[in-house]
Amino acid sequence: MHIRAAMHIRPATDGDGDAIAALIEAAFAEYDGCLFDRAAEFPELDAVASHFAGRGGIIWVAELDGAVVGSLALSPSRDADAVPGTCEITKVYVSRTARRRGIARALFETARAEAMARGAPEIRLWTDTRFLDAHRFYETCGFRRGVGARELHDISATWEYPYALALTPAPVSES
Repeated sequence: MHIRAAMHIRPATDGDGDAIAALIEAAFAEYDGCLFDRAAEFPELDAVASHFAGRGGIIWVAELDGAVVGSLALSPSRDADAVPGTCEITKVYVSRTARRRGIARALFETARAEAMARGAPEIRLWTDTRFLDAHRFYETCGFRRGVGARELHDISATWEYPYALALTPAPVSES
């Protein structure tokens, strides 16, 4: 059976926070020194859909056989130098057993379509410098890595690279 046939992408609910936390925790466990402290660093997972809606965004989950195996959020960028309308993706995680099967790509295409519908000129993201597979994925989606890195001052001593993807505006139809 082809996995995409059984996959379902839907907007997350506040009740999906535990499943998304499990995705993040498992992904972090793959890297030395990458620690997961939900209470201290991920309080938004307690009401994850409400959190992103409050920021003017949305978070989606991908399900296989009713289990959440992926997540991706889209919201207005908080980068000070962002052009107005620029969107940012966060919470991009896919369970290890479901990777390389088109799930992250389907989540990304859902977010890109939403960003384009909003008229966003660009999608940005920040990714841990250790997440080399994620970097390759973003680059296959057309993202370009920016200059420099930022330090998060978190328990994992995280540094992140910036990535950006310019969007082609959708044609405007005349009524």
